[in-house]
Amino acid sequence: MRAALATAFLACAAVTATSPALAQTVRIKDVANFEGVRDNQLIGYGLVVGLNGTGDSLNRAIFTRESLLGMLERLGVNARTANNEMRTKNLAAVMVTANLPPFARQGARIDVSVSALGDATSLQGGTLLVTPLMGADGEVYTVAQGAVAISGFAARGAAASVTRGVPTSGRIANGGLVEREVGFELAALNSVRLSMRNPDFTTARRVATAVNAFLGAQAAKPLDPATIEIAVPPRYQGDTVAMLTDIENLPIQPDSVAKIVIDERNGVIVMGENVRISTVAVAQGNLTIRITETPQVSQPNPFAPGATALAGIPGQNSQTFDANGNLTQQSNQQGQSGLLGGGAQTVVVPRTQIEVDDQAGRRLAVLPSGVTLGELVSGLNALGVGPRDLITILQTIKAAGALQADIEIL
Repeated sequence: MRAALATAFLACAAVTATSPALAQTVRIKDVANFEGVRDNQLIGYGLVVGLNGTGDSLNRAIFTRESLLGMLERLGVNARTANNEMRTKNLAAVMVTANLPPFARQGARIDVSVSALGDATSLQGGTLLVTPLMGADGEVYTVAQGAVAISGFAARGAAASVTRGVPTSGRIANGGLVEREVGFELAALNSVRLSMRNPDFTTARRVATAVNAFLGAQAAKPLDPATIEIAVPPRYQGDTVAMLTDIENLPIQPDSVAKIVIDERNGVIVMGENVRISTVAVAQGNLTIRITETPQVSQPNPFAPGATALAGIPGQNSQTFDANGNLTQQSNQQGQSGLLGGGAQTVVVPRTQIEVDDQAGRRLAVLPSGVTLGELVSGLNALGVGPRDLITILQTIKAAGALQADIEIL
């Protein structure tokens, strides 16, 4: 009996290890989101002070100057003059952004990002003053303040400068204090919706089938390729969190359309495993003509008849002497130097080499019908096709109607 159980266990383990369906399964939480459980984006405008002369130029960044004057007036300081001239460079206007996580309660802290708005060169050593962060509805949800931490730096001298990273952008860990909560009563819901990250009819139906099999009732129903509605069964009433915890860990096998994504600017090609082609013949080749000029300098023998020439190379001074050692000619012309009254000369002899490459070694290749992604890539690589040429070939195969896939160009 024990031997039989052991044999059965090993057989099941072998099937599990070799089954392609089980190897490709993912959790529902990896392909879908629960509607309402999401972040909310916040934004605000503020001032960073305490910079070591790396802040905004107030005579050019008018918004920084007006913000400083307004802040000082609210603090009871009158800094306005006849011409409103201020020369400090120790502060900078910044945009502050943050993501308010779901179910963030009042008093919780979140991280905020700070980015320079004017002509400041670095935010190193700066401190963000109290900045309200608003949501899309115009309400203030978070107040941010604290020391700015940056990952880059900038150093400048009279003749050289060094910049590493982005010194005009930083982050304040736990710099935002939540002041207002986003109302959402998850436990009181009678139904929840799943939102598919990659809308697909087949995947949506498989998710609904897996949920119904787990709940033991027809509670899940796909409304469209991107939305699945789940009715909360009686045993989960008032405990929706428990139901979502059980559902998001259910395994499913996602499906996807055959697609090829091409980034022509960077020469990047990404193809899905379902890409197939019909029988097609492919030939690729380019005509390349290369012309190389390698001129050579021909100089006369130092003891040539009639003169002794010390000739320079093209582009340098050349001098010529007679038999008695007297200077007869001096020349700085490009390419030649001669003698007075005829005789030996220094000349430039052209040498031209022409090469023609007609890609004769690349032959016509036949790709049979229904080849897989690996076979397609191997066949094109056998032709010596690079990424740039592969983009053109794929587009041409698609135009010929032999490519069963969508092409998306970024």
